Amino acid sequence: MHPAPSIIAFTTLSGLGLGLLFWLGVDPTPPTGWVGLAFFLIAFGLAGGGLMASTFHLGRPERALKAFTQWQSSWLSREASAAVATLAVMGLYAAGLVFFGRVWQPLGWLGAGLSLVTVYTTSMIYAQLKTVPRWHHWSTSALFLALALAGGALLSGRVTVAMVLILIAGGLQTWWWQAGDRRLRASGTTLATATGLTAGKVRAFEPPHTGPNYLTREMVFTVARKHAQKLRLVALALMMVLPLVLLIAPFHHLLALLAVLSHIAGVATARWLFFAEAEHVVGLYYGAHNP
Repeated sequence: MHPAPSIIAFTTLSGLGLGLLFWLGVDPTPPTGWVGLAFFLIAFGLAGGGLMASTFHLGRPERALKAFTQWQSSWLSREASAAVATLAVMGLYAAGLVFFGRVWQPLGWLGAGLSLVTVYTTSMIYAQLKTVPRWHHWSTSALFLALALAGGALLSGRVTVAMVLILIAGGLQTWWWQAGDRRLRASGTTLATATGLTAGKVRAFEPPHTGPNYLTREMVFTVARKHAQKLRLVALALMMVLPLVLLIAPFHHLLALLAVLSHIAGVATARWLFFAEAEHVVGLYYGAHNP
């Protein structure tokens, strides 16, 4: 599928921001005063900025508020509702810490839980799609949550926890790629099953369209496998290997900053591949996939 920059920014930044809010919410000794303000500004900036970026992918951004009306059937609507609830609860929690020096711990726990719920709802926008076998698996949600928790731990300065979670997220990302490569074939979806013509081998006599259209632009985007493999290595190096090397070294604020920036760049690269490698079954009609 076409990896739109707005969606890459949204899924990367919002996950990191919500992950940071989770760790701030469960911290038994959360930062207060100006330090607390700085942490919450970073968290809200990432989470809110990511959510704002997602509106640029809408056909009619001015209608974004309507996303809240379909919560009974739409994971996008549930995500919007969960995000607003998270930011509202954590905003109250932050106000207590920053302006009153009070730790309203139940609010922190509630906000932390809502942060993970929001990340989960984001992941389910993609994991629910049977038409994209690579995504349609429980591991998609697990990957989103693992990256959010790892990035949040890194941003909150939990070095040891971050190292462990980055290793877990990196391992899960590697397995998700390998398993995803086989998922379209394993689904059994072919041009024959799509048309119901299962008596023999089915092939398209002519292309469905003589020129590009919405489907070919958005749903039939392909990336060469050799390029994808190189980008996977780049993503893992930036997301996992380099941050771990920098975190193992004697602590220095510059090294810590480089570890954060490297991890964000790695997650963004992996998220680009998340969309670029996703094989929508409609591509079978255009000869884009050969399961």
